[in-house]
Amino acid sequence: MAKPQGAKYRGSIHDFPDFDPSQDAEALYTAMKGFGSDKESILELITSRSNKQRQEICQSYKSLYGKDLIADLKYELTGKFERLIVGLMRPLAYCDAKEIKDALSGIGTDEKCLIEILASRTNEQIHQLVAAYKDAYERDLEADIIGDTSGHFQKMLVVLLQGTREEDDVVSEDLVQQDVQDLYEAGELKWGTDEAQFIYILGNRSKQHLRLVFDEYLKTTGKPIEASIRGELSGDFEKLMLAVVKCVRSTSEYFAERLFKAMKGLGTRDNTLIRIMVSRSELDMLDIREIFRTKYEKSLYSMIKNDTSGEYKKALLKLCGGDDDAAGQFFPEAAQVAYQMWELSAVARVELNGTVRPANDFNPDADAKALRKAMKGLGTDEDTIIDIITNRSNDQRQQIRQTFKSHFGRDLMADLKSELSGDLARLILGLMMTPDHYDAKQLKKAMEGAGTDEKALIEILATRTNAEIRAINEAYKEDYHKSLEDALSSDTSGHFKRILISLATGNREEGGEDRDKAREDAQEIADTSSSGDKTSLETRFMMILCTRSYPHLRRVFQEFIKMTNYDVEHVIKKEMSGDVKDAFVAIVQSVKNKPLFFADKLYKSMKGAGTDEKTLTRIMVSRSEIDLLNIRREFIEKYDKSLHQAIEGDTSGDFLKALLAICGGED
Repeated sequence: MAKPQGAKYRGSIHDFPDFDPSQDAEALYTAMKGFGSDKESILELITSRSNKQRQEICQSYKSLYGKDLIADLKYELTGKFERLIVGLMRPLAYCDAKEIKDALSGIGTDEKCLIEILASRTNEQIHQLVAAYKDAYERDLEADIIGDTSGHFQKMLVVLLQGTREEDDVVSEDLVQQDVQDLYEAGELKWGTDEAQFIYILGNRSKQHLRLVFDEYLKTTGKPIEASIRGELSGDFEKLMLAVVKCVRSTSEYFAERLFKAMKGLGTRDNTLIRIMVSRSELDMLDIREIFRTKYEKSLYSMIKNDTSGEYKKALLKLCGGDDDAAGQFFPEAAQVAYQMWELSAVARVELNGTVRPANDFNPDADAKALRKAMKGLGTDEDTIIDIITNRSNDQRQQIRQTFKSHFGRDLMADLKSELSGDLARLILGLMMTPDHYDAKQLKKAMEGAGTDEKALIEILATRTNAEIRAINEAYKEDYHKSLEDALSSDTSGHFKRILISLATGNREEGGEDRDKAREDAQEIADTSSSGDKTSLETRFMMILCTRSYPHLRRVFQEFIKMTNYDVEHVIKKEMSGDVKDAFVAIVQSVKNKPLFFADKLYKSMKGAGTDEKTLTRIMVSRSEIDLLNIRREFIEKYDKSLHQAIEGDTSGDFLKALLAICGGED
């Protein structure tokens, strides 16, 4: 596979040294001769040769035996293993051509396959694909795609099929601004959507140009281009445009995400898994692996190992090329990619938005009366309670509490507590508390009884601002007649206790970045990391991560990568353990992208068997007026389903109704 001059090779498959195509052809013939076939020898040989070498083996096989090697392999092998091995034997362009032919054949079209291939390939790869399709099937690929698709989806596929994306790295700032304006006017500012503008700009501009367009679009509109695409486009056309955007940002990250989705949940999407592992094995598999581990906190190798079996598994693992969960595995160039994944979103001035806003024409008197009526007599009108409380801001709820007491001489919280129960009660009562008293209560509960909920302590103390932390301290003292510091001291120990107490002081610096100081901090972490002294490392991390401002820490992380080729999060996970590791990781993730941190927590609270209702409730209540809208965007971006859908699939009854009301909409 040709690669740019001077570029470092990032594939996992290399040319086999001392290669002898005739010897390999003989070995394969022997492995398939007689009764049954030696699958182990076949997979070992084919996954150890580059694609170019496999083509030479095919030629030698035909010369030696007058037979077609691919036909023999198809005859001897079966199922997924056969599909994988045969895919490896074809040149990449012919492999892509076969995938597209299969996607267009039979009843229905595999739109996801078309999207993946056409959105991710370079101009040169597209041209080779078109030629290979013509050669293999004596058909015109563009005509076949037009015959099998329709609408704007078809138009964008045809544009991509031309392979004429601009490749100039010199970008005109004026044209960037013009494209931002054109996209904004074609979508957000227009009644209906001018899809042609989206197709023209996203289908033709260079990747470098589009990255700058996306940056400027975020600054100009306050929302990422992905959010506008989701709001303005629909169906397969929307999915295609989102794939194009992802590939512009990072093709390797796009494939890491596709691989994760191919294996997560019940069942494996083997066709997708095979297609990506074959097509990227000599291009960017090392980058895909590193991003996969950074993004999903597990190695691609381990996920394949747990999700597949037999010779099929062995062959896939050979293509993967290594386990990034193993000690010492790290790819320096990919550390830069890992950093770029969040650096832009961290630096951009993204406007934070909640989903719960003050109600218009607010009337605390009418609300208090409606709530009293909903709880009076036999039975409780939960719908009215949910409707009022989830559609008022926290300030308005406090006014309702006061009015309720003035009118009826009763405590609204006490009445709600006696009328509601279970998860709904915890949610509604949480919404009725002020944020500082709610957080104080959550911290108290985390330290009550047998065992400590360390995850809740970390989540709250690692993510709140100085002002929020100070307010929590006052609320804790007022409600429980004990300082938060004393409570943490008596309930935790060691370095973990010191980290929590440091965070609980609410004394994080609030200035911007100091580049010289950031370099010093990064150097200190780097020096301590290499010393092997775990105690010193934890102390040094605490002094920096718990006291420096967020903008400053972002710069520290950048400098650390420049110095060491490691992401600071990777070092924490490798060198530390237990609650100390979890606390530092939470701080780092919060600094990188706080809405994404909470999106991950929400996803984990609902995945698998059973729901962690406490975490789900705590985040939905505490972020509803701060950044829940941003959390929703991060959730759908990472997990390919909306927060609304996740809640709908994992909760029920009045609890579900109230959560969806707070969620504020379907993305």
